[in-house]
Amino acid sequence: METRAHHVLIGFFTVLSALAAISFAIWMSSSSTSSEYRYYTVLFKQAVTGLSRGSAVQFSGIRIGDITELTLDKEDPRKVRARIRIDPSVPIKESTVASLSFTGITGNSVIELSHDDPSSPPLQSKNGEDPVIYAKPSPFASLLANGEDLMTNINKLIINARDIFSEENVQHLSQTLEGLHQATDSISNPDGNLQQLLVELKETSRAAKAALEQSNTLIANADRLVTNQGAQTLSSAEEAMASVAKSSATLEQILVDNQASFSSGMQGLGQLDPAINELRSTLSELRLLTRRLQDDPARFLLGRDNKQEFQP
Repeated sequence: METRAHHVLIGFFTVLSALAAISFAIWMSSSSTSSEYRYYTVLFKQAVTGLSRGSAVQFSGIRIGDITELTLDKEDPRKVRARIRIDPSVPIKESTVASLSFTGITGNSVIELSHDDPSSPPLQSKNGEDPVIYAKPSPFASLLANGEDLMTNINKLIINARDIFSEENVQHLSQTLEGLHQATDSISNPDGNLQQLLVELKETSRAAKAALEQSNTLIANADRLVTNQGAQTLSSAEEAMASVAKSSATLEQILVDNQASFSSGMQGLGQLDPAINELRSTLSELRLLTRRLQDDPARFLLGRDNKQEFQP
């Protein structure tokens, strides 16, 4: 009986010692875990599709911690609070921002941290609560949020593409391609009508160029003739006018000189008659010259008849 009592006491102390050792180990592990991480709260203003407890927290693509808790904000349920724990060796600044990102082929969601200003001071807690890291909008999150609209637009695009490539439109496209093929064959065929038309157009172009060169030459010659002979005609006209002026002066002098004779009636008629005849001849030539210039200037200047312009 006494031996059995000793065994019970030994067993009791053994179990008690084991429980104490287990409790101590648990306490040590929890205290060491708490001292190895620092805790922060990431505040999202958008949906955090794909995030869950245990999701990774990364910095420049390197895992530095994980998510321990996900809750809705008490003041605004549209916001999400994610409590994270990270390696204390990672510097978290006041300029640190978070974003929702995806990794791997499966598209697992993670929290990606980055610095806007590495020289900013460290992020400190306020009122004994976890420091808050604010999240910036993520392109992937926006894509997921608008996924329904995106799928609707893709469906519309597929429907429109199917309408474009309908059997009727495909037939019209085939006919158009066939027409282009025939036109190409007509151009490449040297015996075709189109090739002959191109040759005729080329010859017509050459003839037009030659005619234009001849016209330019004719105009240049005409201009030269008009310039030379026109100058001569003007010179003749000036000489005629000078002759008229001279005759007028001679007549006036005769009249002055013979004024006494005219008063007596008969003196000076022998001298007056040649001057009058000369003046009359000069005026006739001047009148003839003026009439020829007015009636047919081209014939007078160029010395040949006007040719009618060819009308095609």
